[in-house]
Amino acid sequence: MAIYKTGWFKYGKNFLIGVGAAIVMIGALFKILSLEGGDVMLTAGLVTEAFLFLILGILPPEKDYYWEKLYPGLDDYNARINPLTEGPTKASGPRPINGEVVENQLGGMLGELQNMSKSLGSLKALQEVDFSKTGDQIKAMGNFYQKMNEAITEMSASVEDTKKYKDQVAVLNKNLSSLNSVYGNILGAYKNMGGGN
Repeated sequence: MAIYKTGWFKYGKNFLIGVGAAIVMIGALFKILSLEGGDVMLTAGLVTEAFLFLILGILPPEKDYYWEKLYPGLDDYNARINPLTEGPTKASGPRPINGEVVENQLGGMLGELQNMSKSLGSLKALQEVDFSKTGDQIKAMGNFYQKMNEAITEMSASVEDTKKYKDQVAVLNKNLSSLNSVYGNILGAYKNMGGGN
């Protein structure tokens, strides 16, 4: 990392600019009021400022951030800023700040923060739980699910058997109806022949 990008260099640069400007102002005040030392202070402050402006001219400029790319509509005074993916939407004019809307939004944010706090509390409670026997419980659950799958397979097989049985009973009922019809015809014929009495 270049020296001019370090935090201490930036702090020192700003400090020297501030001190140099203060010396120039006090020197100018002394000069205006014709007080002793005004010439020296004014000269020292102007030399300091000239040196700092020389350094600022040599150093490359800081990187520019184009925030309007991240927040579309930021460079348009009349735009309402929507979520990042939606882009700007035009309003009919400058929107006045509605205190109720702001209060509702802040209330929503407060609710979310409270939910986050509860969630973090739950996580802290989880930290204190003893998970040493969890492996055995997972194995037991695995065995339970395996047995349940086997039972479901057997039930589906018995459902198939039940369907077959139902179909066979339906065929049997049909056959019995036909047999009853035939038997009724035989009884009718027997009665007609006079053998019924």
